[in-house]
Amino acid sequence: MIEIRNVSKQFFSLKALDNVNIQVGRGEVVGLLGPNGAGKTTLFKLIAGLLHPDSGQIRPSNGRWPAIGYKPDRLLFPNRLRISTYLTMMASLCGIPPEDQEKAVFDALVEVDLVSQASKRIGDCSKGMRQRLGLAQAIMGNAPLLLLDEPSNGLDPNGQAEMQALIKKLHAAGRTIVISSHQLEEITAVCTQLIILNNGQVHYQNSMVEALTISPHTIIQADRDLAEIADLVRAQHPEIRVEGNKIQLRGEAMKLRREILALLLQAQYDVLHVEQKHVTLAEIYARAVR
Repeated sequence: MIEIRNVSKQFFSLKALDNVNIQVGRGEVVGLLGPNGAGKTTLFKLIAGLLHPDSGQIRPSNGRWPAIGYKPDRLLFPNRLRISTYLTMMASLCGIPPEDQEKAVFDALVEVDLVSQASKRIGDCSKGMRQRLGLAQAIMGNAPLLLLDEPSNGLDPNGQAEMQALIKKLHAAGRTIVISSHQLEEITAVCTQLIILNNGQVHYQNSMVEALTISPHTIIQADRDLAEIADLVRAQHPEIRVEGNKIQLRGEAMKLRREILALLLQAQYDVLHVEQKHVTLAEIYARAVR
């Protein structure tokens, strides 16, 4: 879909992006994570053409730019207009023929569950409703590439779940989506690719499936503190850790689970719990931004 090669962007003394390389494949849902100031919004604006890079290139993979639907994090609307009036104006700007605009507006309102609020003035809308309106604006015209900056910001838990369902529906319809969020659960639920930015640089990039299946480990929990046999357990393999009443086996050490369990039983420990685990997105994020 698009390629971002060696892109840098600086605002006075602040380097917002520093030699960023990202490839967004057609049909992917790319999750963009990072702390405030990491460069996420700047990257969105560069892709959307609202800013130009100081160096590097952003280009379509097949030579032709796709239409882009963009929902920014900061939503600025004409508060005196009603929702339906505003979306009709946006439909016109999207190049939708006049005879098709009413249907396009209605379909967008249905998608974001704002049909019952169509006649409401934007200035009277809650933050959650404004988020939905921003998404309705982005999806009108059926742009194949959607840039969604914090789409669930301001939504209650039900609204967040509905937003996730909508993003999955848009993905199933063939849209390519780049989504930025501080909600790890949302990124895990909807994204196929994961990118973590920090200080304007890419600190992590992987498919979501691979990200969540790397670094498997086994946790063995005993009934009391393991201090008296901790050295003996650690001596079995360098990838064994002992903390309190828990033993963690990583990598090749996972093959020694039975031997470790036998050691515990011989030392008169009771085994309370054995669990096979994988690294979590929270752990991946913490390591990337550390």
